[in-house]
Amino acid sequence: QVQLVESGGGLAQAGASLRLSCAASGRTISRHTVGWFRQAPGKEREFVAGISWSGGTTYYADSVKGRFTISRDDAKNTVYLQMNSLKPADTAVYYCAADAKIVPEPSTTSYHYWGQGTQVTVSS
Repeated sequence: QVQLVESGGGLAQAGASLRLSCAASGRTISRHTVGWFRQAPGKEREFVAGISWSGGTTYYADSVKGRFTISRDDAKNTVYLQMNSLKPADTAVYYCAADAKIVPEPSTTSYHYWGQGTQVTVSS
């Protein structure tokens, strides 16, 4: 079993930066692909970014490409989401998810392990 805990969310002004962390426990996630998803009120959960188990492949949603960066530190069993140039449209609960896949996939059904989420609120 893998337990995931997100942190780093909070309130930010438009244009600011935040870094989210996804800390894993229970098992190493070095052989897991990890994805970040987000869910705004009244909307479906959507894919934001994903990183392969090797760290060599990353994918981003078009809405965050060029502003967000996903990375992993397997020594710390942690995956990060650096969010720059934040917009009010980025306001959502952000979740990390993991699965024993080689490359990330954008579907929520592709991930077995999920964290509880961290709130990100961006004011204009």
